[in-house]
Amino acid sequence: MAISLTRVFAHRNYAWFVGGGGPNYITSWMQRVGIGWLAWELSHSPLWLGIVAAADLAPMLILSPFAGALADRKTPLDIVRRTESLLFIQNTLLFVFMLMGWLNITLLVLLSLWSGLVYPFHQAARHSVVPAIVPRADFPTAIALDSALFQVSRFIGPTIAAVIIPVFGVTGCFFAHAVGTAWYVFALWKLDVPPPERDKKPANSMLSDVKEGMAFVARDVGIWPLFALLATASILLRPIQDMLPGFSGQVFNAGAQGLAWMTSSMGIGAAISAVWIASRGKLKGLTIVVYAGFFGLIASTFAFLISPSVMVATIFTGLTGFTLNTMSTSIQALVQSSLPDNYRGRVMALYGMIWRGAPAVGAFVAGMAAEHLGLRATFEIATGICLVILLVSLPLREKIAFVAERGRETPGARRS
Repeated sequence: MAISLTRVFAHRNYAWFVGGGGPNYITSWMQRVGIGWLAWELSHSPLWLGIVAAADLAPMLILSPFAGALADRKTPLDIVRRTESLLFIQNTLLFVFMLMGWLNITLLVLLSLWSGLVYPFHQAARHSVVPAIVPRADFPTAIALDSALFQVSRFIGPTIAAVIIPVFGVTGCFFAHAVGTAWYVFALWKLDVPPPERDKKPANSMLSDVKEGMAFVARDVGIWPLFALLATASILLRPIQDMLPGFSGQVFNAGAQGLAWMTSSMGIGAAISAVWIASRGKLKGLTIVVYAGFFGLIASTFAFLISPSVMVATIFTGLTGFTLNTMSTSIQALVQSSLPDNYRGRVMALYGMIWRGAPAVGAFVAGMAAEHLGLRATFEIATGICLVILLVSLPLREKIAFVAERGRETPGARRS
């Protein structure tokens, strides 16, 4: 296990990639807490929390398939460098507008939309970079370790934010992320990755490429059921992360510090999960891990919803972080390890669309529902729906495991 972790860091490009991304991950979570709390302070409305989240996440639903097609046509690393530079500009504007006292809820939505429009291209290309900088045998470890660093940042970033916000306000969080993004841009230029082989003039249109990628997923029995489970969790349960400011301010009366505690706890749980999967370093058995993670997510979310205090709720947000990351990282490892390179950008863009875009739909709907039903009742209904879907999907488990855990050994068997 330890050998797998050491081996993956021996690859220079991977070390730069995660070394540059690590500080950026931390500051991004500082900014996320800052944006969430600022949105709540400006509006005191679950609906506005949903709108801000939707502005950041919803473009993924429309742009991801095209971003994936672009990543399969162009050099992914070039796309990541350019998109990260655009995100640096957005982060800097967020800091400057807040510093000058110009930031209102409308500008906050517009700046969130900026990142939402850029991120689909960043994520699709980023998923294509990781397999280019490590051997295929190291895919599960590299993917899970990258996830582990991201999830550790979910603990560190909000913890720092809890200290910075009372002293410097959310302005301090925005400044920190501008610096963190600048460092990531620098690290990306230190990578030395040969461009992938691409046709000089693709035979198909980009729209045809998008349709081809979707068709590939639809007929692959090792991918589409996993994506369906991920979509269910992303739409119905993951938006609770975007509603944490409302839970902290309205349900538990715990303020910005309560928000930081719950967000940090979620990050700790997710980090432990990612380290475990990285240390595990193998595909066999990951399908049952996906199902166990989904069931654990349902149970821990329900426990969070009936928690009597913020301290009890913080324990269960940690469990939701562990189970959600267990499910999502296992799905990503299974899919990445079984993809042919010429479909990687498009298929992983669909993964990104589900993982980042689907919660936008859920957050917006949950925000509207919570205005009438309350936050707790809204997500109690969501957990019940998820439990039904989990039970209905159980008969597919063995078929998914047979196909997905074999990777690309028998491509002819990977059809419904």
